[in-house]
Amino acid sequence: IDHILGFFRIWEIPFNAVHGLLGHFNPALPFSPEELQGYGFRFDASWQTVPYIREDFLDEIFGAYTGEVKERFLVHKGDGRWDLNVLVDTQRKIVGYFSGASDDMSILIRDGLMRLIDDVLFLEDPDRPGYYHPRISAQHTHVYHSLDEDQKSCFNRLYDDFYYHRHDVFWKDEALRKLPALISSTDMLVCGEDLGMIPHCVPEVMERLQILSLEIQRMPKESWREFGDTWAYPYRSVCTTSTHDMSGIRAWWEEDRARTQRFFNEILGEQGEAPYFCEPWICEKIVELNLFSPSMLAILPLQDWLSIDGRLRRENPQEERINIPAHSRHYWRYRMHLSIEQLLEEGVFNTRLRELIERSGR
Repeated sequence: IDHILGFFRIWEIPFNAVHGLLGHFNPALPFSPEELQGYGFRFDASWQTVPYIREDFLDEIFGAYTGEVKERFLVHKGDGRWDLNVLVDTQRKIVGYFSGASDDMSILIRDGLMRLIDDVLFLEDPDRPGYYHPRISAQHTHVYHSLDEDQKSCFNRLYDDFYYHRHDVFWKDEALRKLPALISSTDMLVCGEDLGMIPHCVPEVMERLQILSLEIQRMPKESWREFGDTWAYPYRSVCTTSTHDMSGIRAWWEEDRARTQRFFNEILGEQGEAPYFCEPWICEKIVELNLFSPSMLAILPLQDWLSIDGRLRRENPQEERINIPAHSRHYWRYRMHLSIEQLLEEGVFNTRLRELIERSGR
C-alpha cells in the first residue's frame, strides 16, 4: 500500500496555494484560540495567520529588486509592515502573473513572493472558521523568529503536540475504519509504505492488522538516526534499497558528499575517503546489508540489483530514477535498457546473485 499514512490522514492543500507548506491534515483536530492560550501562547490571528511581511527582511529576499517589488506588488501599512496587493495575494495568482517569464529578475521576484505567502504561523481551518492548524515547519519562517524565546518555546510545545500526539486516537480510529475492509478483500500479504512523518498510532495499527512495514536504510524510523540499522529491522517488514519515488543507490551516493562519507566510514566500515562514484563493490555491500537483515522480505529495484555489475548497469545513474514526485513530467520514466532475454544470458551476474541470496539464507 503506497503511502499507507493516507488511510490515517491526508495532506490537503488549498486550491489557491501551490506550495505544500500551506496545507493541513484532513481529517484533523485544529486548535481553538483558547487551546492555544492554554499552552501559554499569545495567539493573534491578525498577524499570525496572514503573510508576515516586514521591512527588515525584504532586502534579504529580493536584493537589488526590493524597491521594484515594493512599488509593483506591496502595500505599505505603516510601522515597517507590508501587505501583498490584489495582483499577487495568493500563490496561484503569482504563478499566473509570472507565467512564461524566464529572466532571472522575474524568477527571483516570483519565488520571493511565494516565500512571503508561506510566512505564516497558523492556517485557519476551511471547514471550521476560528480553528487553526500550526503551519508545517513554521520554525523556518520569519514570523516564528520574530517571537521572543518564551513564545517560541510555547509554540514548539503546541506544534509537537499537534503533529506527534494530539491525533493519535483520532487517526487510529480513522485507519481502523478503512484498512480492515481493504485487507480482507485480498489473500495477499499486505505491506505498508510507512515513510515520512509517522504518527505514534501508525506502528500500533500496522501491528494489530499484521501489515508489514517498509524499511529503508537512508530513511530511518528513529528521528535520532542518520541511517537505519539493517540488523535491527523488525521481522514483520520489507526492506529495500530504494523506492519508486527515490533516487537509486548510485544517484543517492552522489547527492551529498559529506553524508556519503559518513555512510562509507560508519555504516560500511571502510577507512579513508569515499569514492566519488558508487562503485559496484560498494553497491554490493549495500545490497548485502539488506539481504542479511531480519526482514521477512527483501524486495529491491532492478536498478539496484544491476548496480553491482559494472558491465550491466547504466552509465548514467540519473537514468535509473523512476519518479521525481515534485516534477509532474517525471512520473514512471524508467525503462529497462536490457531485455529479459539478455539478462537470462548473463551467467556471471546471475550466479553472483544466486550466491548472495543463498548465503543470506533467503
